[in-house]
Amino acid sequence: MSITITTAPCCWGVDDVRNPHLPPWRRVLDEAAAAGYGGLELGPYGYVPLDAATVSEALHRRGLFIVAGTIFDDLVSLDRREDLLRQTDGICALLTALPAPPTAAGQRFPAPYLTVMDWGHDERDYAAGHPDRAPRLSDEAWQGMVENIRAVARRARDGYGVRAVIHPHAGGHIEFEDEIGRILADVPATEAGLCLDTGHACYSGMDPMEMLRRHADRLDYIHFKDIDRAVFDRVMGERIRFFEACAQGVMCPIGRGVIDYPAIRRLLSDLGYEGFITVEQERDPRNASGSLSDVKQSRDYLASVGF
Repeated sequence: MSITITTAPCCWGVDDVRNPHLPPWRRVLDEAAAAGYGGLELGPYGYVPLDAATVSEALHRRGLFIVAGTIFDDLVSLDRREDLLRQTDGICALLTALPAPPTAAGQRFPAPYLTVMDWGHDERDYAAGHPDRAPRLSDEAWQGMVENIRAVARRARDGYGVRAVIHPHAGGHIEFEDEIGRILADVPATEAGLCLDTGHACYSGMDPMEMLRRHADRLDYIHFKDIDRAVFDRVMGERIRFFEACAQGVMCPIGRGVIDYPAIRRLLSDLGYEGFITVEQERDPRNASGSLSDVKQSRDYLASVGF
């Protein structure tokens, strides 16, 4: 099984580029390399500059590559279409100008990828992790979201040769089991794959093992997280936004939470999954002083169980 473990800027609290407390992007690269990772994601649009020469030089100095870019935005509103496509162009132009990540023989689609996540809806943010209370989109609004995702995926594929992968995300309109099945039925496999995130699946009441097994035929990329049971049990009883829960430590270093990674290792071997897995641990960027230690703990633990 050929798997490469990478990481992402969200481990340093980088999720909203408007947050004034974000660490410098070069520091994230420094610490990703220091923790033993060979590659990482770009993070949200606008965090890492869209200048290929600048980013290439920074990566080369640290021996790193970029595995994926991210669209983390409102995918529902039709008036967002042009901006979503603008982001797609900027991200994919940068991705394809950077040194290519390594390729495993068993990968269906080579990296880099474009992860596509819905976000920005208060009515869902406060219902994150609660399938029984989260309002679902109307059929009309759902179809608008599908059209936006398909437009982004086609632009990435046809314009740049970049594979888009849909990432179910706690607090967005693609979060729960019914929504994941529906989006995969509505977006053809020829246009987009799936990036399953073990932490988001667990946070949202699903069994990560079962979801990986069920959707193996669409699985092009994976994110790993872990969940602190005590914090999770507490925040599930509060009216709280998803990233507020993350700021309280609901995501923890891998190996210290509730998810069974030795079992996931065996499952992925049985499924024949090869390619990339990215370690994530959302947090408040004001707590980024602990990021290097945490991402190293996650990397070391995964190595100890065969990743």
